[in-house]
Parts: sequence; structure tokens; C-alpha cells
Amino acid sequence: MFFRREAVPFTFVAEADRFRSNVTPPPRERPSVSELTGRTLLGLTVVAGLVGSLLFGLPALGSGQTPAHSQQSEASEGR
Repeated sequence: MFFRREAVPFTFVAEADRFRSNVTPPPRERPSVSELTGRTLLGLTVVAGLVGSLLFGLPALGSGQTPAHSQQSEASEGR
């Protein structure tokens, strides 16, 4: 499907430049010490969670080699 694009008159584009605002927005407020502390603690918590999941998950990702000796119950041994 092809849509027809309507032509924009040049005068409309020229008038749009004239009405641009020259007012600058107010400066951003600096975060308080408690906000910075909270953000830092949240970031450290996320990083610690990722590192912890990696440490606990790496043994599960290891190769599936079976140990040299396997455990058997005494009931399975022949007397």
C-alpha cells in the first residue's frame, strides 16, 4: 500500500521557524544526599545480586563428568 504524501506549503514551514520559543527551561535540581545514597545502595544491591547468582550458578554450568567412584547403598551390595 502506498500513501500519498501531501505537499507542505513553503510559507507554513517558514512561519514555523518564526514561532520557536527562546525561553530556556529551568535548571535541573541537584539530587539530595539521601537520594544519592539510596541510588548507590540500590545499584550495589543489584550488582551484588548478579555476582551472587553467577557464583552460585557457575557450578551448575560446569561439565557433567561423573565422579570416579559412585555411591551405592549397603543393601545393593552382595553378601
